[in-house]
Amino acid sequence: MSDIADLSSPSSLGVTATCVCKVELRVSCKHLLDRDTLNKSDPCVILFMQSQGQWAEVDRTEVIKSNLNPVFSKVFTLDYYFEEVQKLRFEVYDIHGHCSIGTREDDFLGGMECTMGQIVATKKMTKPLVLKYGKYAGKSIITILAEEITGNNGYVELFFRAKKLDDKDLFSKSDPYMELYRVNDDGSDQLVYRTEVVKNNLNPVWEPFKVSLSSLCSCDVKRKLRGLIWDYDARGKHDFIGEFTATFEEMQKAMGGNKVQWDCVNPKYKTKKRHYKNSGLVILTDLKLHRLYSFLDYIMGGCQIHFTVAIDFTASNGDPRNSCSLHYINPYQPNEYLKALISVGEICQDYDSDKRFSALGFGARIPPNYEVSHDFAINFNPDDDECEGIQGVVESYQNCLPKIQLYGPTNVAPIITKVAKLAAEEEKTKEASKYYILLILTDGVVTDMADTRESIVRASYLPMSIIIVGVGNADFTDMEILDGDDGILRSPKGEPVLRDIVQFVPFREFKNASPAALAKCVLAEVPKQVVEYYSYKAFPPKCPIMDSPDSALNSPQGNTPV
Repeated sequence: MSDIADLSSPSSLGVTATCVCKVELRVSCKHLLDRDTLNKSDPCVILFMQSQGQWAEVDRTEVIKSNLNPVFSKVFTLDYYFEEVQKLRFEVYDIHGHCSIGTREDDFLGGMECTMGQIVATKKMTKPLVLKYGKYAGKSIITILAEEITGNNGYVELFFRAKKLDDKDLFSKSDPYMELYRVNDDGSDQLVYRTEVVKNNLNPVWEPFKVSLSSLCSCDVKRKLRGLIWDYDARGKHDFIGEFTATFEEMQKAMGGNKVQWDCVNPKYKTKKRHYKNSGLVILTDLKLHRLYSFLDYIMGGCQIHFTVAIDFTASNGDPRNSCSLHYINPYQPNEYLKALISVGEICQDYDSDKRFSALGFGARIPPNYEVSHDFAINFNPDDDECEGIQGVVESYQNCLPKIQLYGPTNVAPIITKVAKLAAEEEKTKEASKYYILLILTDGVVTDMADTRESIVRASYLPMSIIIVGVGNADFTDMEILDGDDGILRSPKGEPVLRDIVQFVPFREFKNASPAALAKCVLAEVPKQVVEYYSYKAFPPKCPIMDSPDSALNSPQGNTPV
């Protein structure tokens, strides 16, 4: 890739159909508790992930000396799975020793739990820190920024060095390190990267580092970038050597090993010293750029997942008042419909900002006239079929059962067509802003197979995916026709689907497995389907919008390594 125009031209970029699995989390804190008597707390953040009900440490940041508003340079890199609920816990400690961080010798400053999906969907998450026993840690907050760092999101690798820097030490040479900041629209700075310290060297060569393009310049190649060069001091009182400003547009001239350099200027010296030129040179010796659109590009760019559930209320399910019915409400455990709904819905809800989900029913006689309907709102509000959260869907389902008469036949084409109309309206925006997932829960083979095939072919041209979960012990052999894994689904007239958008799974295969196993299976293909659609339409991701950090995070004096 030799021209920066590639960043804004989706037609010139390679597109991958696989789910990107690496996410970078950047951590900062504000108003931490001060546990030290003479100095301020020396904070460190430890990241834990839950696995099989147990919390295990994943990684930890560096310790930042004497700072209650730390911005950590250490980045957490995690595997990301759309189809799983990944529970994370961040714990902040005031560190007193060097060998065993997070032990009894260290002071606990607060913690926060969330899911990976919640962080990715919001891109920037700020939460209060909580002490043990649920007590809040005063005004202490933690902020997590998410960036995708694999090649599929796009990242830049930068090779920096400096030359003839000012010597700030009396008995040795400066120990320089560099901080690179992105300048936000309001003029505030956001730390992008902090290099390591090169000891006793006025011509340092720093290790090359990688940052995502959105993190570096918010997709704006002309956005101002600020580099600060410091002489490291073990007591935390680092000496300012100088600074330079650049843009990614300037930096990209270094691609292929072409050097680009800037004067490292100390504004004080420039004002006071008559013949002052600079305090050294900062040189970018090389830049490597990789750019591919992926599922996370679209999600982090603001694409919302709109979740719709459609429930089969045909008579073959059995009378809901009978304990043998698939719709029987057991007070001690959820039925198969609820299990499937909850396991899949809990994943999707992290990607829908308003947490409102459409809930439809088919195959029942409904009030007031008790006519058969194949696309009714289970909350009986034809003007608004959405429910508040997954729990709202569950409640609407339970309240709906006593009011309807299970009937038939099992026609699903009307609901597919209904959701497809919404997706068609979304397509007209020509933006990657909303993608539709339709979850169909049914106990038998559909009776309008021809119409269903036709509606799926039409939907394959729209921002939409369909998940079908077969509930009960019926023979679902014919349902495999709708899942294009073993061949290309065609309409009755022979027209093939544009892309495979249907995933069918019999629930009985997961009866003895965890709810997460079902969700992982039925949602595994969604990221690929999302990317395939937007690739076909040549719709680029909407550029992530970053909230500007406040002044407490902007002071370079506070962002010091140990």
